[in-house]
Amino acid sequence: MDEKMQRLAHFDVGLWFARPFTQTIARLALGAACGVAMVVLRLTIDMLAPGAGPFATVYPAILLATLYGRWEAGLVAYGICFLWGWSQVLPMADLMTSDASKFAHVALHAASALIALAFAERFRRAVEAAQQHGEAEIERRAVLLAELEHRTKNNFALVASLLELQKRREDSEQVRRAFDDAIGRVRTFSEAYTHLAGEQGEGVMVEMQPYLERMLARASNAMLPPQVRVSGRFSEASLPREAAVAIGLFANEALTNCAKYAFPDGRAGLVEITFDVDKQGWCLIIRDNGVGDVAPPPAHSGGGIGTQLLEAFARQARARHATSYASCGCEVSLIYERDEA
Repeated sequence: MDEKMQRLAHFDVGLWFARPFTQTIARLALGAACGVAMVVLRLTIDMLAPGAGPFATVYPAILLATLYGRWEAGLVAYGICFLWGWSQVLPMADLMTSDASKFAHVALHAASALIALAFAERFRRAVEAAQQHGEAEIERRAVLLAELEHRTKNNFALVASLLELQKRREDSEQVRRAFDDAIGRVRTFSEAYTHLAGEQGEGVMVEMQPYLERMLARASNAMLPPQVRVSGRFSEASLPREAAVAIGLFANEALTNCAKYAFPDGRAGLVEITFDVDKQGWCLIIRDNGVGDVAPPPAHSGGGIGTQLLEAFARQARARHATSYASCGCEVSLIYERDEA
């Protein structure tokens, strides 16, 4: 209802047309329609309540015409209404013999209606100015957000490059692998923000299905060997940007763990990722049929940096996560329930 009222508050019949001349004609036509509608309504009322004040319906007609057709429509409605009202109070045949009170009566209503017209036009301009200011502010913030995202991506790239340089100076294979993990995660963050900026534009809501499909394709091609198949099933839903980023990073980190630990020695397998949404919330599940609990690696056992990152991303998404093992694989879940937010 609030959205409908906002659209109604910003309505202008002239904006239906492109050319200024046509816009003016449309506004004048709206004013004439409001004036004629007032006369018809007033004649209908006379059939039910004869003798009611002839100016009773003038003010709504002028207000509606001015609010939705600018002052041009208001003046046309004003003219039609008062020509008809004048003819009812001061008919031409009785014009010279009418007493001064009737002239004062008509003049008072005419002045009051002009004041109503002026205030309606002032209110309409204030609403229009507020809308233009809001749109300009949104555009300014969008530009700032795009600049921030660009700088964030560049900073991630710079950090990855510095880590790469440092890795080349190390002789220890264990240290070099640690650097590779750090570089991969930094590039994951960079890709997540780049993807959202490129695919989702300026909106604060993110379409999760295409976002997760592209994330899965990028991650599986970059991290998982050819003998490991990947399948995904994602519900159509829109989530706030912050939650979407956290979900994407969570899924990417879980897939990284699958690539590193679930399929050792060239083992073939399957990784499934699903994202389901219902009235209670949403659920992300990453499931593999790898080695499972036969030889749980440090990152799967709860003390590694991978688990710490999963916990951080879960907090950012305001969700809870869990990891379970079996003899034929591992399952990582991220669950958000609305009553937990």
